[in-house]
Amino acid sequence: MNGAGLDDVVAEGLTAVFVGINPGLASVALGHSFATPGNRLWPALYRAGFTPRLMRAEQERDLLPLGLGITSIVRRPTARAAQLSRQELVDGGRDLAERMRALRPGWLAMLGVSGYRLAFDAKQAQIGPQSMTVGGARVWILPNPSGLNAHFPPAALAVEFARFRVAIGLPDRSGLLGDGPFR
Repeated sequence: MNGAGLDDVVAEGLTAVFVGINPGLASVALGHSFATPGNRLWPALYRAGFTPRLMRAEQERDLLPLGLGITSIVRRPTARAAQLSRQELVDGGRDLAERMRALRPGWLAMLGVSGYRLAFDAKQAQIGPQSMTVGGARVWILPNPSGLNAHFPPAALAVEFARFRVAIGLPDRSGLLGDGPFR
């Protein structure tokens, strides 16, 4: 455990680390990242071609051989990210940068624009690639995969994740992507 919530799923030199805002209480109780039934991270990773099969939260460590990892900006678990203070996000951003400097991933995929904006004082940040780096890693903001994010239904979420996968040069491991929209 990282002292307050969930273990990071990371290793040195990963291609991309998916970065949540902070662990949810339910995920901590279950002992795995993005473990609540309404969270759409696992289906998005599969539909976007990051994984060869639809994984479950308890298979999170199977991401490592694929060059992928999971962490969060803030380590303290809460029921909702809105319970974090601005200072916690800023401090978490500094902590994240230090952790990533040591691990040297190629990319950080920030899961949600709001937490990123506050943690890194990037008020104008939008979904997509960012000009700044965090701990030496390039940054791409993806939509928050929470089931509460109505702005991105599952198909649109998968498209944004696939844009990121293609941009960073990872192959389609799902076999689901064709010439047109998702099947």
